[in-house]
Amino acid sequence: MALWNDTLSSKNKKYIMSLFSKHISKGQTKTMRAAHLDFIETRRNGIGFIDGMFGRHIIDCFTSAGCFNVGRGNSEIIAALCAALQKYDIGTNLLPSNSKKKFIKKLQAIAPGDCKGIIFASGGGDAIDCAIKLARGATGRKKIIAMKKAYHGHTGYSLSANGKDYYRHLFEPLDPHFAFVQFGDIEAVKQIAGIDTAAIILEPVQGEGGIFVGDDYYLKSLRTVCNQFGIMLIFDEIQTGFGRTGKLFASQHSGVVPDIMVLAKSISGGIFPNAVVMYRTTPLLNNYVKSNHDFHQSITGGSDLGCAVGSAVIDYMVKNRLWENAAKMGAIIIDGLLTIQHENPTIIKEIRGRGLMIGVEYTHEYMGALMADSLARHGIFAIYSGNQPQVMRFMVPITISEQEVQKMLSIVQKAIATMKLYLPLTKPLSKIPILSRLLDDIHIQITVFDIVRYCEDILGITKRNYSKEA
Repeated sequence: MALWNDTLSSKNKKYIMSLFSKHISKGQTKTMRAAHLDFIETRRNGIGFIDGMFGRHIIDCFTSAGCFNVGRGNSEIIAALCAALQKYDIGTNLLPSNSKKKFIKKLQAIAPGDCKGIIFASGGGDAIDCAIKLARGATGRKKIIAMKKAYHGHTGYSLSANGKDYYRHLFEPLDPHFAFVQFGDIEAVKQIAGIDTAAIILEPVQGEGGIFVGDDYYLKSLRTVCNQFGIMLIFDEIQTGFGRTGKLFASQHSGVVPDIMVLAKSISGGIFPNAVVMYRTTPLLNNYVKSNHDFHQSITGGSDLGCAVGSAVIDYMVKNRLWENAAKMGAIIIDGLLTIQHENPTIIKEIRGRGLMIGVEYTHEYMGALMADSLARHGIFAIYSGNQPQVMRFMVPITISEQEVQKMLSIVQKAIATMKLYLPLTKPLSKIPILSRLLDDIHIQITVFDIVRYCEDILGITKRNYSKEA
């Protein structure tokens, strides 16, 4: 079966999907299929990939929550990995190497302020665990202040730091020393922060929470509170880092240097996984790490292959000044989306974001799922926020050109027109409280979409429509 060809036969696609459903997740397969998101990625290039079933080019506005900042299938990053494979394997985590040395120097050269200390981790959740352990160990305190609707991962402490019950309830009781406040509410932080608090952890721009931007006053006020009580300020820059928001790191917009910063996802170039915890080289943090050098270990984090790729990612970003492109293209996209909002005020409630981390909030929660379906029909892969379903995230690779931006905006307009076909039925129902709750229920959405998709496939509608756009 030639998976790297641009198109697959119907038989091959069904076989792949059946294997995924049987051995990995039947529920995920059904969910993605219902919303026309059951793509099989074949060739990946630039800002998207080829839909293996119909040969359509799909613009990737999800980018695995920001993994593909330097583009899909970036040839320079792939070449760096190929070259590394001629010399390295993952290496021994306890030993230094030339690959690690080069990556560390490059990372320190672009880091904000004195955030130069480095601890490797295997992925985002593992790095969050490390950051929280570092804050607790260095301060000798237990209390962690996190944000409502925050998303930090699914492992140990990272799960405890998640600000939505949806991710937590199956695994409770979790760590009881986590307190949650509303993102952006500095007064709520001041009420509970004190000498018993080890850390305040947040994303400078909430991703899963619905693309909410922490403004300069809020972040600077958090820095002041942390300085007052000796609290560690942790920035989760897993999604916001490496140019996504129009600066190399989101913290640079406000000038606030966190005590601890977490990086993952785009550090890998979408090619080979890696993650890093960076910390300020203060006596408190330096002495703790020096005295407890094995407090956090990772066999695969900081591998020689991962570091070689990370070095290439930094070189590519700096050479092309991709953060500037993110700022410029982000402004054009937001301006275009605001025009679309003006034309559709009963559908789009708000546009917000920073750089190429953009959120579109719809007037009703169920519209997030409808729009994901409508965008997929016209060639955009986008997913609504897990912690804020009425918000669609647009996080296209930051290599996007202005011509590609215009194509993307054109598809959004087409998708809005498609979604309007559903509204004569759904809007009257949304005004009735009990029916509104049913419309917003993800399980009901999946069931209804699955029936519609089944009928479309039987009648050949999906194949005809997609073949025209290929």
